[in-house]
Amino acid sequence: MAPRPLVAGNWKMNGLRADAAEVRALATLLTDDLACDVLICPPATLLTTILDAAKGSAIAVGGQDCHAKVSGAHTGDISAAMIKDLGCSHVIVGHSERRTDHGESDALVRTKAEAAVAAGLVAIVCVGETEAERDGGKTLDVVGRQVLGSVPDAATPATVIVAYEPVWAIGTGRTPTEAEVAEVHGFIRAELSQRFAAAGAEFRLLYGGSVKPSNAKSLMAVANVDGALVGGASLKAVDFSGIINAYN
Repeated sequence: MAPRPLVAGNWKMNGLRADAAEVRALATLLTDDLACDVLICPPATLLTTILDAAKGSAIAVGGQDCHAKVSGAHTGDISAAMIKDLGCSHVIVGHSERRTDHGESDALVRTKAEAAVAAGLVAIVCVGETEAERDGGKTLDVVGRQVLGSVPDAATPATVIVAYEPVWAIGTGRTPTEAEVAEVHGFIRAELSQRFAAAGAEFRLLYGGSVKPSNAKSLMAVANVDGALVGGASLKAVDFSGIINAYN
């Protein structure tokens, strides 16, 4: 049986308290018989606000990053335990913007994922290649290395989700072909199945990178795509619900 899909919104460094209105609006647009799970990951400053806005709805809330340590002298950082304590269920780790802007390595991403799981959160581990790596024919090498190095050895389908986001498609309007998405997702599935045996087939694999209502249905229908990690299109209720409805 295929994993239940998840459509997750990554607000990145966007949003003020007034934008909680979009979450309340989204809740009114969702049907009672959703065919997928829904998640919003706002900036840390909005976690409590969005949790309040989503209360009583089918919308879960998660963080965008966490520190590898539970606590300590790490000014400006937030631990997985703190995110869990607020009432969140998920946290994104290893997003390409963290890897690029903050120099995060596979090893660091793995420790963050381990910290998330230890705190009781589901870790969404991001992987993906740059344009130069894609053009150089290194996509599978890069993604394979990231999956091996970033996904914890103790990962289970209940505690870890893998999101494939080709860096060159994030916010650019460029989208891989369905065949390209299928190749990478099939490769990730095979890597997880080799490493985790039968459980490998049960991990949720999300696609991210210029997902919008106009292409969501075709992308979500690709083999081994179990949902989406959505950037800009998750900021507006109408757009995000259009992607969620790809499963209805």
